[in-house]
Amino acid sequence: MTTPPSGRSAAPAPGGPTDVAALRLGGVVKRFGTLTAVDGLDLEVPQGTVLGLLGPNGAGKSTTMRMLTGQSLATEGRISILGHEIPAESKWARARMGVVPQHDNLDEELTVEQNLRMFSYLYRVPRRGRREAIERAMRLAQLEDRGDTIVDDLSGGMRRRLLIVRALLHRPELVLMDEPTVGLDPQVRQELWGLIDALRSEGATVLMSTHYIEEAERLSDEVALMAAGRIVERGVPSELVAKHAGRTVAEFTAGEQGVSGLERLLHADGFATRRTGITVSALRAEEIPETLLEQLGTPHRRAANLEDVFVALTGENVE
Repeated sequence: MTTPPSGRSAAPAPGGPTDVAALRLGGVVKRFGTLTAVDGLDLEVPQGTVLGLLGPNGAGKSTTMRMLTGQSLATEGRISILGHEIPAESKWARARMGVVPQHDNLDEELTVEQNLRMFSYLYRVPRRGRREAIERAMRLAQLEDRGDTIVDDLSGGMRRRLLIVRALLHRPELVLMDEPTVGLDPQVRQELWGLIDALRSEGATVLMSTHYIEEAERLSDEVALMAAGRIVERGVPSELVAKHAGRTVAEFTAGEQGVSGLERLLHADGFATRRTGITVSALRAEEIPETLLEQLGTPHRRAANLEDVFVALTGENVE
């Protein structure tokens, strides 16, 4: 029997020591010719944490996920997963993690149960626990009554739920999700949130890339804001909003002074802004003095959110 490097067992039992980070990236760079997709990325995720990797398309999120799963090699830097160096020890890391791809790759000609059974073999789920693992997966996905249904006959939401629980058959310690709800309508997306919440309650570590603000705020213990291949800020969603955007945002529609005029007035008083068409939004609106409001006009007010933070820090929109 082959033993893992350094004498480590291939799949330590869940609930073991948590002093080793679930994943760690140090100075990771990924280049494709002259394009730098990931640029000196530093990221550490403790075990038991749900971390949302939030950023627009092209920020480097999916490239990062592919490096973590060994599908792509880093140009520079170091990556480790649960103490296993990548790519040298990828085999042992893969045995301890589950991967939910961005694109549906279910076998459409097989039934729900057959898809799960096939992956129970690939994940080497012990024979005595195979039936229990498949039933648990179908229960988590709310597909108990769909075991004999051909995958091609499932709805989009059912397929995505199956795709997620397929990665959980061997009870992985770390779950990587690359845009798990991309392309789904809001109702189906919220159904999947319940499934990810169930993972949290079981103590799994989850790294989830997304460009949906509400998803990152709703599901993550912490979020890491990513732009141009780097992490620009990280923290608890509510704390990041309070730190960078305050409680409220005031949206002003340009009048005679124009958009540039609105921005000049707000910047002169030290307020960060973001522009959307003929609208200028001011962060920390609760601090705008009445004398300035008399010059700006009556705004529309709303609660500050993570997108405001992202735009303030990077100048980019998330979506």
